[in-house]
Amino acid sequence: MVPSGCGKTTTLRMIAGFEIPTSGTITLNGVDITNLPPYKRPINTVFQRYALFPHLDVYDNIAFGLKLRKVNITNDDGTSSFRKYREDEIDDKVTRVLKLVDLEEFEDRDVTTLSGGQQQRVAIARAIVNEPEILLLDEPLGALDLKMRKDMQLELKAMHEKLGITFIYVTHDQEEALTMSDTIVVMRDGKIQQIGTPIDIYNEPKNAYVADFIGESNIYNGTMIGPKVVRFIGANHQCVDEFPLNEKVDVVVRPEDVKIGKIGEGNADGIIDTKIFKGIHYEYVVMVGKNEVVVQSTEDYPLKAKVSLTIEPEGIHIMAKELVANIYTDAWINAHNQVMIDDAPFECDIAQLVNNGKVDDEGNVYTTGAKAKKYNFNDADVIAEVPFDAIEIIDNDEDGIIAGEIIQSIYKGDHYQVIIRTKDEEDFVADTPYTWNPQDRVSVKIDSRAIKIKIKGDLGKYEI
Repeated sequence: MVPSGCGKTTTLRMIAGFEIPTSGTITLNGVDITNLPPYKRPINTVFQRYALFPHLDVYDNIAFGLKLRKVNITNDDGTSSFRKYREDEIDDKVTRVLKLVDLEEFEDRDVTTLSGGQQQRVAIARAIVNEPEILLLDEPLGALDLKMRKDMQLELKAMHEKLGITFIYVTHDQEEALTMSDTIVVMRDGKIQQIGTPIDIYNEPKNAYVADFIGESNIYNGTMIGPKVVRFIGANHQCVDEFPLNEKVDVVVRPEDVKIGKIGEGNADGIIDTKIFKGIHYEYVVMVGKNEVVVQSTEDYPLKAKVSLTIEPEGIHIMAKELVANIYTDAWINAHNQVMIDDAPFECDIAQLVNNGKVDDEGNVYTTGAKAKKYNFNDADVIAEVPFDAIEIIDNDEDGIIAGEIIQSIYKGDHYQVIIRTKDEEDFVADTPYTWNPQDRVSVKIDSRAIKIKIKGDLGKYEI
C-alpha cells in the first residue's frame, strides 16, 4: 500500500531482479537471491499496462514464456539435463490457466480486440502459467474503470486462493488494499511505516501518516492533560492510551466513531456545515470552532443545526507525534496579510499560497502568463507550519508577539525542546540552546521567512 513516488516500482524491480539494491539483501525462503538474474528467479510480474504482444493471439501471448523456458529433467542414469517444453505440455498448461482466468473460448482472439478486463486476465494468465512462487502485481487494475476494477478485485482474490502462491500487490488505492490483502505494508519515501492485517492497519495506525492514508480520518493535534485524558478540538476526552503528561500527540478519530446528539450532551458542540448523502449513510462536516469534524451517520440532520458530538474512548486513537514543526490547522489570514495563530498576528509571505505567486500593491496575490489569476486571501483559512528552530523565546511577556508559560522542557542531547502554552491553550514547541524552567513566563517571536502556509478548502473561492 503505497503512494506515488514512495519507491514501489524500485522495490518491485529489486524483487524481480531488474535492480540490485545498494545495501541489504533479498531472500526467498531463507535463500539469498540478491544477485540472482531475473530469469533464474521463480517470480513473474503483471504490469499496469499489461505489456501484451499485439501481433500474437491470446494463446500465443500466454504460451510465449513457456516456449522460451527449459524444464529440468532427471535422466535414466540419475543425471540432470534441460529440455524445452513439448507442445502437448504447453497446451495443457495454457488450457488450465485459460480456465482459471475464465477465458476458455478466447485462445484464438486477437488481444487488441479484448476489453481492458480481458486483457488484464491474459496478462495474469501469462504470468501464472510459469508457476512462479511469487507474483508481482504493479497496480494491475489502474487502467480499468471503477466497476470493472471492483469486479477484478474479487476475481484476483479468488484466484489467489486457488493458486496458493504469494501475491505482492502494489496499489495506492486504500479501498483496494483493504479489500484484497491478508497483510498490508504501508510505505513512505522508501521506508516502511507499518505492517499488519487490514483490520490492524485501519483500527490501530502507528502514526498520522498511516491513519490519513488508510480510510477516512479526522486527525488533530492533541495534548495529554491527564491519565488517559487528551485535549483536542477545544475539549477534554477520555481515551484508552497512556502517554506522559503534557505530551503533544496526534489524535485520530474515524468518522464512523463520532456520534451526533443534542446540543450540550456530548464532548464538544458544533454546527453542521455540510451534508452529503452517500447511499448507506450521510456524511456531515461539523464545525467545532474552526475545527472540521467529519461524521458518518445513518440519521438525517438538517444543515446548520447545532449539535453535540460524542466520541467513545475506544474510538480515539492516540499516537506519538513525529514532531518536526508546529502545525496549526485553524490559522487564518487577516486584512494585513498576516497569519493569525491563536489570535496573534505573525508576518508571513502569502504569495506562497499560489504557485509562482506575487503580491501587488493592494495586497492581492497574482500570477502571470496566459492563465493569469488574482486572489484576495483576506479571512482565508490556512494551515500554518512553523519549524521549532524558527521560534525565538523572549524572557518577558512584552517583547514577543504572544505570551505564554513554559510547561515542559526536555533535553534532546544537543538542545532543549520547550513547550510554551498561551492563555488560550495553544502550544508553541521551540528548539533552543538555553535552559528554561517550567512556569517561566515568556513570549515568542517567529522568523517570518520560515512560516509555511497552505490554503484550506477550495483555492478558487478566493479568486477575484
